[in-house]
Amino acid sequence: MKKKARGNARKSLFSKIIIMVVAAELAGVAGSLVTFPSVGSWYSSLAKPDISPPNWVFGPVWVALYALMGIAAGLVWNSSDKRKTFALKVYGAQLCLNVLWSLVFFGLRSPGLAFINIIALWLAIVAAMAAFNKISKSSMLLLVPYIAWVTVAMFLNYSIWILNP
Repeated sequence: MKKKARGNARKSLFSKIIIMVVAAELAGVAGSLVTFPSVGSWYSSLAKPDISPPNWVFGPVWVALYALMGIAAGLVWNSSDKRKTFALKVYGAQLCLNVLWSLVFFGLRSPGLAFINIIALWLAIVAAMAAFNKISKSSMLLLVPYIAWVTVAMFLNYSIWILNP
């Protein structure tokens, strides 16, 4: 009986992680629909800081980050902690800000407005990490690469804004 319960718990955890990874990756796809058309045209014409990664780096990095975000959210969702609903709402808010950044930066072609958005995104990620940490330290740690990358992206966004008045 215990083996069956453990097996069902593993299936439940796996299902929740898969759902959250797919949801996160779909958010990435939504943002990329606006991003891709601008990368070869508008974005390539902008002055960028010397430390800007090549364009091909962004896709694989974001796919990996969205996967880590989804795993983290799946772990929180699977928790029996009563704070998980709040934590997942904060996570959802930061995911919306993430998609919004692509729409503002690439869709509206507004690095200044996107910089304001990315500051809000960074703060929302920190809030999600704090909320996740109260439930699962592992889920919080899975977001560390994300906050690191968004910190770099914030610098790049600011630099592009300043270099392209």
